Parts: sequence; structure tokens; C-alpha cells
Amino acid sequence: MPTALIAEDEPLLAHALEAGLRQAWPDLTLLPSALDGEEAVDEALRHLPDLLFLDIRMPGRTGLEAAQAIMEDWPAGRPLPLVVFITAYDQYALQAFEAQAVDYLLKPVPPARLAAAVQRLQGWLAQRPAPTACTPTSPTAPPADGAAPLGLDESTLARLRQLLSTPAAAAVPSPPRLQVIQASAGATVHLVPVAEVVYFEAADKYIRVLTADKEYLIRCALRELLPQLDEQEFWQVHRGTVVRATAITQAHRDEAGRVFLQLRQRPERLPVSRLYAPRFKGM
Repeated sequence: MPTALIAEDEPLLAHALEAGLRQAWPDLTLLPSALDGEEAVDEALRHLPDLLFLDIRMPGRTGLEAAQAIMEDWPAGRPLPLVVFITAYDQYALQAFEAQAVDYLLKPVPPARLAAAVQRLQGWLAQRPAPTACTPTSPTAPPADGAAPLGLDESTLARLRQLLSTPAAAAVPSPPRLQVIQASAGATVHLVPVAEVVYFEAADKYIRVLTADKEYLIRCALRELLPQLDEQEFWQVHRGTVVRATAITQAHRDEAGRVFLQLRQRPERLPVSRLYAPRFKGM
């Protein structure tokens, strides 16, 4: 029987969705609901459900960020879960989802809308090929009616990248570009020009700032830093790694299809997640 995980930080809405799914899909096994984005990622990777219902606006990680993290760490050889996003009335979200043809549920979810979503999800699961020992599977063509749940193939990864790159509040001006990083070390504050940074790497509640020959720590979330960087100059290659594009010398794909980056001024080989791997293709 298929399994599903609901991630919703409002318990009453989570219970209502659970009840609706039990009625519309009696054979569906529901895992205990996650109350925030971090828990959603942990539970999804622990239980590997077939379906995910992710609230867009959750503490810790948004539903989009949770979907990204789950896709990147999902075990090879097992089909990724189909993802349906849940959102309150938010014109930005609706326009973004409709533009990228990603399925969503508007909360509170009307029974008829949930029944239609269930029918589509059942159709998608029925069309999935059996998993192989080493190759992730992806959904085949979607049923003709309605948007597609998010799964793993080139087009759906492109849709998720587009959603992740769109600011949640399009009308809010972008913050000014960061020119200098102020990194504290005891009683000393180091002023690090952004022009000298080779890459940034998230580490717990901090970000590692790597230059050609030094490393600094700043207390900041990567999602707070990203809007302050020039996206043409700094490329996100993993959910926790952002690299200066001109610092990359080679992108190498190994026998398993994983992409690694060689840098000009650092010895590390940086892994590229499958979400961002399509960026590294020959011209």
C-alpha cells in the first residue's frame, strides 16, 4: 500500500487533511505528521514515503526547501515521492505553481479538490515503472487533467529550481549586494571582501566562508545570505553550497552519474546535487 507524509505546522489543518485523505483514499497509509520543515526532511528520509504533502510556509525550512533537501539525499534506486504543495491563499504562490505546472492544494482543502488530487496521484503511482537496483525512476507523462505532482526528471527538477529561485515576495526590493563579510573570531572582526570568497558552505547554524587560503565562520543562514549575492557570480550547487562561478575549473561526472567540481584556488572537490547538475553541461 502507498504511504504518505503530511508536513503542516498548524495541527488542526494537518488533522483535517489526514481525515480527508483517509476518506478519499482508505488504502493510503499515513505516517505521523511533521510539524516543520526540518522534521519533514528527517521523517521523509527515514520512512521513504511514496507521497509528500508539504505546506509551503513552515518554520525552519519552507516546503520548497524541504522538497529540495529530500530530493538531494533520497537513496538512489528508489523512486522519489510525488510532492503536492499546500498553501493558504497567496497570489504569488498560486501564480508560481501554475506557471511551473506543479500541483498544489489550497487550504482549507475542499473535499472535491482533494478527491481530484487523490485520483491524479493514484494515476501517477499506477504508471510508475518498477525501480531498478541502481537507477532512480521517474513518473511517466501526467494524466491530462491537472498539474503534475513533483517527481524526479529533468522537467520537474527545472520547475523546482525555478520555484526556489523566485523570491517569496516579488514586490519587495532585493537587498543590496554584499561587498564585505564581517566574520567574528573572539574579540576580532575580520573584514573579508566578497570578491575574495571562493565558496560558502552551510555548517549547522553557521556558514563557512572559504577564500583561497583562509576559512572564516559567520553566524547566518544560507537562505539569508543568498539574496545578497549576485546569482550570476555565485552559483548554488547544493542546498548547502554556493560557489563563485569563475573559481570552477572542471565539472567531472563519475560512473554513478554524480557531478563533482574542481576549483582553481582550493583543493576540495565539491559535490553537485542532482537538482543543480543540469547546470554543468557542455555548450
